[in-house]
Amino acid sequence: MWTKENIPDQSGKIAIVTGANTGIGFETALALCEAGARVVIAGRDIEKVKQAVSEINNRGFKGVAEEGVIDLASLESVKAFAEAIKANYNKIDILINNAGVMIPPAGQTAEGYELQFGINFLGHFALTGRLYPLLKKHPGARVVTVSSGAHRFATNVDFENLKLEQSYDPYREYAISKLADLQFTIEFQRRLNSSGIDLLSAGAHPGVTETELSRHMPEADYQAALERFKTLMPAWQGALPTLFAATATEVKGGGYYGPDGEHELHGYPAPANISEAANDENQGTQLWAFAEKATGLKYPF
Repeated sequence: MWTKENIPDQSGKIAIVTGANTGIGFETALALCEAGARVVIAGRDIEKVKQAVSEINNRGFKGVAEEGVIDLASLESVKAFAEAIKANYNKIDILINNAGVMIPPAGQTAEGYELQFGINFLGHFALTGRLYPLLKKHPGARVVTVSSGAHRFATNVDFENLKLEQSYDPYREYAISKLADLQFTIEFQRRLNSSGIDLLSAGAHPGVTETELSRHMPEADYQAALERFKTLMPAWQGALPTLFAATATEVKGGGYYGPDGEHELHGYPAPANISEAANDENQGTQLWAFAEKATGLKYPF
């Protein structure tokens, strides 16, 4: 039963956690600071970021939390955040692509992409690419991208409907965005392996956890979920698979981790099931090419 007590000493390490002002992201940043890391709390709302930083630092951990402002719904904001990081840090040991949105009303990013695809995947693809030079400076650095068990409900990324060109189904679009996250995780590791770069890409999912992510869920759907899942884990427990992927020595590149209980809904970190579509190399290659074109970024392997 792996918990945060199993996290190796993180003193001297620099970590970035997106969406770290609340929920799983906050608990992830909290645990990393407790283990000695210097953690950038990256969020869209500066006041909420400041509050989270203050709350963590007031606990007197070995590590320290610092502020970072990023809006993943804007590639210009992602660029500005990355430039600020490169100006203030000479390396990154851990990047955790955690921030996300689930089943919001139909909406688009600054570049016109459907919000869930744009925030959950495309913004993180751009962020990882812009920070890649700092990540590869330090052998053994890790990129952890948070997906979801919902990725199994999508069989492919619909490239003809990523800007709301057709109908909008919030649950379908969420599943597609999380499939994209996992395809990215695995394809990134393939490219790292072929380039001989000592950088690890891993995925994680939290199971069913009580966080603000469900704020857009209709009350009837929320009650139905409670009836089905019986209980929701607290955020600290939902953060454990992410922390495991970010710090555990047994983590494998391209690996995916989630709760060890029935249907991966509850429990403690263990290898999680990856759908056939997520592992599909042709789909991964196609997604990567699309993301490069959409963001204007090519990773310097």
